[in-house]
Amino acid sequence: MTLSYRQPGVVLTDRRFTVPLDHSRPGDETIELYAREVVASDKAHQDLPWLLYLQGGPGFGADRSVGRPGWLGRALKEYRVLLLDQRGTGHSTPANRQTLPLCGGPAEQAGYLTHFRADSIVRDCEAIRAQVTGGAPWAVLGQSFGGFCLTTYLSLAPEGLATAVITGGLPSLDAHADDVYRAAFPRIERKVTAHYARYPQDAERARRIADHLLTHDVVLPNGYRLTVEAFQSLGIVLGTGDGTHRLHYLLENAFVRTPQGFTLSDAFQEQAQGMLSYARHPLYALVHEAIYGQDARPTAWSAERVRAEFPQFDAAKALAGDEPLLFTGESIHPWMFDCDPALRPLRETADLLAARTDWTPLYDPARLEANDVPVVAAVYHDDMYVDTAHSLRTARTIRGLRTWVTDEFEHDGVRTGGGRVLDRLLALVRNEA
Repeated sequence: MTLSYRQPGVVLTDRRFTVPLDHSRPGDETIELYAREVVASDKAHQDLPWLLYLQGGPGFGADRSVGRPGWLGRALKEYRVLLLDQRGTGHSTPANRQTLPLCGGPAEQAGYLTHFRADSIVRDCEAIRAQVTGGAPWAVLGQSFGGFCLTTYLSLAPEGLATAVITGGLPSLDAHADDVYRAAFPRIERKVTAHYARYPQDAERARRIADHLLTHDVVLPNGYRLTVEAFQSLGIVLGTGDGTHRLHYLLENAFVRTPQGFTLSDAFQEQAQGMLSYARHPLYALVHEAIYGQDARPTAWSAERVRAEFPQFDAAKALAGDEPLLFTGESIHPWMFDCDPALRPLRETADLLAARTDWTPLYDPARLEANDVPVVAAVYHDDMYVDTAHSLRTARTIRGLRTWVTDEFEHDGVRTGGGRVLDRLLALVRNEA
């Protein structure tokens, strides 16, 4: 049974689907998928083409927006939009510390989570497409990890696609996780340097907070253990359009004077725990490195190992000298499963995933070289999350793909650009730009 309701300017319909956990074994366990259909109020009864939106992540449910903001407003001018909660996220049989024990112990949980990568997401899309479009191909917009999934879609089932629009999400086709992070840490350092150039006062503030954390055991109100490495990981926001400003305002409120001396303020701790906790998206932490697994090599906590190759990120060494404290970016580390109460019960599961050696390929270069689906991609000039060189190399492999390389936006440009990014890409795919 579907339920429709209204928000300003739109009609929303909740849709649910049942799909196999393992698409190669359709008669076995199933999971439920949830998606929200969105159509402009004045077009609700029109026969419109479909646009499927694949959220970034991994591990995030689709946007919960109100009305027709940003890219969605632009899309609704000509499409009926389906916002899919990818498997394990949102309302789609969520995978977290509360639900995963239903599978069994850590070994069973790790085996279950091998079915939560891009290939399974694409097969989900194909399983529900017939029910949504009547079998017609649809346009797909993939943001960030959604673009990774869309590249897999072009590899596995291009017949399901009318148009592919990728924003900040062209992956390397063959890079191991180690290659991804070796490219990432220098980009992160550039973003931190740019932040301190904008807000030079933050360099001393960050050092003071790091020094406090090296000499005090700080546990945030939700039980998160705030180590100096956890504090550094707040730099993940520096790859977004307003991230540098958000970090600045966090740092300026860090300390408060008490009868016992200066300590980290309640306001700082409350804000920091909201930024650090994976309670709302634990799947991101669990499978983040697994999205790069494509062969017999384990990911083996890649970001943690590669970080050791960049000693400038060592907080203690920075504080011992006069070097700035460097924040880190989009990387998952084993200590997060010790610090975060939402992840602690899943530490052994995460270790088992990191040790797996049976990952299967997610992309088919030969099929991409023969592509005949109209494809466009926004590539952000110095994207902190997805390496620009990797993206452009992939763009050259996908036959017919047209790129728009820009430094006007950061990685989240499709959300912050007020519809301009999607408008530009739709014009590009139609040869109007």
